[in-house]
Amino acid sequence: MSDVKGKTGAVLRETAVLTGAVAIIAASVFFFLVPSHTSVSSISGLGIVLSNFVPLPLSVITMILNVVLLIIGFFTCGREFGAKTVYTSVLLPVFLGLFEKLFPEFGSMTGSQELDVLCYILVVSIGLSILFNRNASSGGLDIVAKIMNKYLHMELGKAMSLSGMCVALSAALVYDKKTVVLSILGTYFNGIVLDHFIFDNSIKRRVCIITEKEEALRQFILHDLHSGATMYEAIGAYNLEKHNEIITIVDKNEYQKLMNFINREDPKAFVTIYNVSGMQYQPKI
Repeated sequence: MSDVKGKTGAVLRETAVLTGAVAIIAASVFFFLVPSHTSVSSISGLGIVLSNFVPLPLSVITMILNVVLLIIGFFTCGREFGAKTVYTSVLLPVFLGLFEKLFPEFGSMTGSQELDVLCYILVVSIGLSILFNRNASSGGLDIVAKIMNKYLHMELGKAMSLSGMCVALSAALVYDKKTVVLSILGTYFNGIVLDHFIFDNSIKRRVCIITEKEEALRQFILHDLHSGATMYEAIGAYNLEKHNEIITIVDKNEYQKLMNFINREDPKAFVTIYNVSGMQYQPKI
């Protein structure tokens, strides 16, 4: 019974996170992308262009455009990805439709096309990074980027930029040169910001430490950081003294705590640091 409740709670928490992420994305589209009239790296951006030719609300156009890519994503990226993205793809147009009803005559919040694009990039990247890290997508070009990431091993930000360039160029069908340029630049910088949100949080650091406070450091890593560590015997080349080198792999938050501990307990400790990615399980030995 407890297992069932635990699974139900996990599903509800996951659903709440996905819903919040989609709400962020929908808000960024409605309050910033639509007023800017640009086509920045999204199916919604393409929908904004098509709304000049098709007499349908943006929410309906977005739903229609998502269907084909949703089917492709379901079969290429697995059932979990497909199931989550079915939910988010349907929810995104729902939120857009809700905003259309609540704010029928909404204009630019910033009064500047450039600032609208900048705000869109910053806000939408938060929502997209949450979805990607949950193995989901908001649909549309996000599915294309996820497929390229899986099969071409391309960084998500670069995949978003590449797949979004065609959408950005579609602004030339309707808008002036300035809007087209803003669409292209916005697409490029959207990829960079998305990379920052996703990969800066996933990058690990390999920290190698030689310190006189060896036992205190070992206890701190194991019991305060709840991380693993490996110890090697190191011999100094100058005087042939033997020391133990402690090596651990930590995330960004753990790294800050570790460096604070070292600076407090042994400021003279010898520390070398490397960024690592694709790390597998580090056993506590």
